[in-house]
Amino acid sequence: MTPKEVVSKWVVIFNQADAKAIADLYHPHAINHQVANEPIEGKEAIYEMFKNEFAAADMVCIMENIFEDGEWAILEWKDPLGLRGCGFFHIIEGKIKFQRGYWDKLSFLKMHNLPIPNE
Repeated sequence: MTPKEVVSKWVVIFNQADAKAIADLYHPHAINHQVANEPIEGKEAIYEMFKNEFAAADMVCIMENIFEDGEWAILEWKDPLGLRGCGFFHIIEGKIKFQRGYWDKLSFLKMHNLPIPNE
């Protein structure tokens, strides 16, 4: 699959809230860095992250734009509540090796009535 196809599949699986299937798109030594959080390293840790996030909130990713450049795909997204963000995916041999996402964590927590950390 091309990087664009991998990320398109990622969106479909994300919207199904299937942590196992989405983790299977990642390389065993992948890094997922949502800049609002610490980087998550390894496929198993990424699975746990998605499992916990899918349990905590009903999330929907609406693809607005997707671009491909070599081994990279860039996703611009929104959700039905008005949150917007983008993600950069480095795809190696059909697997996500590195992902970085940008979105407003405070808005997300408020929209989903989740606790806001006191730091």
